[in-house]
Amino acid sequence: MTKSQPHDDLEPVCNIVTPVGMLGYGLKEEQTADALERLLPNGAPTAIILDSGSTDSGPEKLALGKMSLPRSSYVKDLTKLLRLAVRFGVPLLFSSAGGDGSDEHVRELVGVIEEIAAMEGNEHYKLKTIALFSGIDKSLVLERLRAGAISGCGKPVPALTEDDIALAPRIVAQMGPEPFIDAMKANPDFNVIVGGRAYDPSPYVAFAAFARRKQLEGKDTALPESQKMWGALTHFGKLMECGGQCATPKSHGASVCLYADGTFDISPSEPTARCTPITVAAHTLYEKTRPDILSGPGGYLDLTASTYEQLEDGRTCRVRGGLFKFSRDLGKPYQVKLEGASIAGYRSMYMGSLKDPILINELDGFLEQVKLYATTQHEGNEGEWELDFHVYGENQVSALPESAGQPSEIFLIGEALATTQALATSIVSTARVATIHGSYPGQKATSGNFAYGHGGKLEVELGPCAQFSIYHLMDLNEGEERLRIDGNDTSLFSQDISIIGRGEERKRSSNGVIPPPNSATKPAVKRSLYDWTSRSSKKRPRSEQDLPAVLGDVARILRSKNAGPFEITFDVMFDRKEIYELVKNSNILNSTAVAKLVGVQEEDIVWCGFYDQALGFKVTIPRLRRNKPVASGGFMENDVQASQKYIGLLNMKLPDIFVQSWKELSEHC
Repeated sequence: MTKSQPHDDLEPVCNIVTPVGMLGYGLKEEQTADALERLLPNGAPTAIILDSGSTDSGPEKLALGKMSLPRSSYVKDLTKLLRLAVRFGVPLLFSSAGGDGSDEHVRELVGVIEEIAAMEGNEHYKLKTIALFSGIDKSLVLERLRAGAISGCGKPVPALTEDDIALAPRIVAQMGPEPFIDAMKANPDFNVIVGGRAYDPSPYVAFAAFARRKQLEGKDTALPESQKMWGALTHFGKLMECGGQCATPKSHGASVCLYADGTFDISPSEPTARCTPITVAAHTLYEKTRPDILSGPGGYLDLTASTYEQLEDGRTCRVRGGLFKFSRDLGKPYQVKLEGASIAGYRSMYMGSLKDPILINELDGFLEQVKLYATTQHEGNEGEWELDFHVYGENQVSALPESAGQPSEIFLIGEALATTQALATSIVSTARVATIHGSYPGQKATSGNFAYGHGGKLEVELGPCAQFSIYHLMDLNEGEERLRIDGNDTSLFSQDISIIGRGEERKRSSNGVIPPPNSATKPAVKRSLYDWTSRSSKKRPRSEQDLPAVLGDVARILRSKNAGPFEITFDVMFDRKEIYELVKNSNILNSTAVAKLVGVQEEDIVWCGFYDQALGFKVTIPRLRRNKPVASGGFMENDVQASQKYIGLLNMKLPDIFVQSWKELSEHC
């Protein structure tokens, strides 16, 4: 592979710096400053852009009006980001404010900016701030449902009902780039954009399109050069919205330079990290149903012909070849994703441990008796309820000297969902008593079966239980995807504009940059306690005689993750093409074998296949409970992000013929 210089003769269009993958997670101010100092000399318009939302942490935000993080976390990050934006004279954009992007959380974070601007030492701040709102009126959703213009976002998503709409306290739509573009065109002197719920790449796409001073709209979208440019914008937006996730080792942040022909270069902010062709290509697998075709508002990103090239600095990857196919050019309506959640009931739980090997061997039947006891003790009670158990440590053998070879200790959580909090607590209280004093075959210990009292609590009331109820695509009429500027059109999305701070206005130069004040100083370097970069890259030494036994022995990365609330996706990636080709050609990873390893029926698999650019394999399945599709974060959830579901693949036994081929390959390389 030929290595190139980072800039060559390409014409820069814009630079974007993302300090961290999620606003509020904490960021390294000095690294962001370094990236800005490195990029600004090329003269292209530059911005700080990052994401602030996700469905990963569950439905509580939408159902209960809570933000993803404490308000103080947003204050800390925005204090640093505004300081950088003012110092370097660049705009700051972030989307999905507060986690869910609801209108109230957009206003809350505008309030945070007002608070920061009023702090001592920030008297010079004067920030033209645009708030974009993505809340959707329920009457419109109901109208489109009755017109047959709403469908589930993915196979596992159940059909939307009128009750789902009625019970959702708020509904948001993932904005495409259009409202951001419209806001910037109407207010080119903006300093900050606080976006409501948005498709994660939207602010990236929008700023780059705005920087080009040419929005490729209308009939132009069918042209190859338009598809190429919008493909580049959407591709780097997909990469950048996760910060430095596409680097090795993972970096807090990353930066990108876009060129006039649709090429872009991406680099990590962490000095010890690198963006390589493999790590950047591999990121398109991350939390996506499939790696090659990525759907979004108004169309889809096609990465089947994307290419990745390592630049001479060893840290920067040059990317080309993505195409964006517009819905309207395919004869389809523009669609936005709707999100909403509701209250399913109230939860309580009890927890403790069991050590008696006789009881552990009878555990399944014993827990059914606990459920039966709770049922008989609540006959005639008003309200509905459900009781179930999380069992940790089952089928494990103890290594302790006093119990070696016996069943290991079980940690048990009993969880109840009921129509009232009082009923849920009554259920788990009754179940706890039954767990302590219930009998079982062969019982010898009659004083109590259950060790409990964690934190001094018998039962724990968990409050309202939220569940995703709306995760659907809604067809839009022409123009509804845009920003309502004059208040009289049919656009779905609206804005508020405010001037925050008491400082003097500073004009941007022709390249979109406000010259920083002469007094600007570089912030002191501090090491974050939460450091994403591994402090040691040492691996456990292996002898030359060691041969791989399981898939985890030959994979570079093996992970699981949400692909939206209703799907779980698994990625297996390799560090050498020879190993990847060996795995691919051996057919050890096929839908039949993988279905057993991840616990679904083969016909339930949503997508399964290899992706050559990333030397990777991906399989996506529905999120199931008792073989029925469910959304993340509801009753009996124990892995809302699905990050610990990959163990079956990790421990997949490799057949002897594969191990022999691996050995021969190793000897020749």
